[in-house]
Amino acid sequence: MVPSSIDMVSLLGPSDAFLRILEDQLAADIHVRGARVTISGAADQVAKAAEIVTELVTILRTGQGLTSETVERVIGMADDPHAAAAEILTQNIVSSRGRAVRPKTLNQKRYVDAIDRHTVVFGIGPAGTGKTYLAMAKAVQALQNKEVSRIILTRPAIEAGERLGFLPGTLNDKIDPYLRPLYDALHDMVEPDSVPKLLTSGTVEVAPLAYMRGRTLNDAFIILDEAQNTSMEQMKMFLTRLGFGSKIVVTGDITQIDLPGGTRSGLRGVQDVLDGVDDIAFCTLTSRDVVRHKLVGRIVAAYDQFESLNQPREQHRR
Repeated sequence: MVPSSIDMVSLLGPSDAFLRILEDQLAADIHVRGARVTISGAADQVAKAAEIVTELVTILRTGQGLTSETVERVIGMADDPHAAAAEILTQNIVSSRGRAVRPKTLNQKRYVDAIDRHTVVFGIGPAGTGKTYLAMAKAVQALQNKEVSRIILTRPAIEAGERLGFLPGTLNDKIDPYLRPLYDALHDMVEPDSVPKLLTSGTVEVAPLAYMRGRTLNDAFIILDEAQNTSMEQMKMFLTRLGFGSKIVVTGDITQIDLPGGTRSGLRGVQDVLDGVDDIAFCTLTSRDVVRHKLVGRIVAAYDQFESLNQPREQHRR
C-alpha cells in the first residue's frame, strides 16, 4: 500500500508513463488499484520490483519529483547491493535557479564523497560521466560554505593537435575555446549576473595550466580539467602548487589523449606514482555513469567494445 501522502500520479507518471517503464524493464507483473500496488512473478523479481517501488516512494517523500530518467536510474541501481538509489539521487550539492546538482549514479556518489574526504582526488572516465561538472559543483559549494576563498579552474592548452600560437586572435581569444566548458558549468551553478563579478574580483580564476607554474595556491578549490593532456612534468608541477587550506580535483579521460607522439600522459602515469599515498583518492567512472543523452552512453560503450576487439590487431600492425 502506497502511503496516503504520496500522489499516485507522481508515482506512476503522467498517463502511467513511469508504470510502463517499470513493466517494460522488470520481469514482474505490476498491477495498481487505487493506492495498492500488487506485484506478481518469480520471488526474486517480485522482491526487486518491490524494492524499486519503495525507493521511488522514498524519493517522492523528500519532495523531489520523478522523471523517466530517475525511474530508469533507480531500476539500473537495483542489482547493486551497495546502491541506495533514494540516498544517491536526493543528495543535493548546490542549487541554482530552482535546479539542484546531484550525483546520479553510485560511482558519482563515491566520487563526490571522495572529494569531501580527501585533499586530492582524481576523477577518471569517459565523456559525459559528470567528472568536471560534479567537481565544479563541489567547488561552488565549498565557496558558498566559506570553506575556501576562491576557485581556480585550469586546463592544458592542447586539443586535437592544435597549439595556441597557431590560433587566430588575441591571447584571450586563443585561450577561450579551451576554457569554455568550465565557464558553461559555472554559469549553470551561480547566478549569471554574478559570474563577471566573481571573475573580476579573482574569486573565480580560469586560466591555462601554464599560468600555474611558480605559484602556491592557498585557501582554494583547484580543478584541473582534461588532465590526460598533461605531461608527467606538468602533472608534477600542478600537484605541487597545493597550498594550505586548499583542495585539488583532477579530471580526465585517458582514452582521449591529444599529446604529441612519445609524450607520456601525466594522468596515465600519476596513479603509478601516487598509489597508496594518504589523502589522495582515485575514482573511476565508466560508460554506465554517463548522464548526458542516453545515446552518449551507448556511443561510449560501443567505442570501448570496438577498441577492446581491435587493440591486438592495431598492436600487430605497429
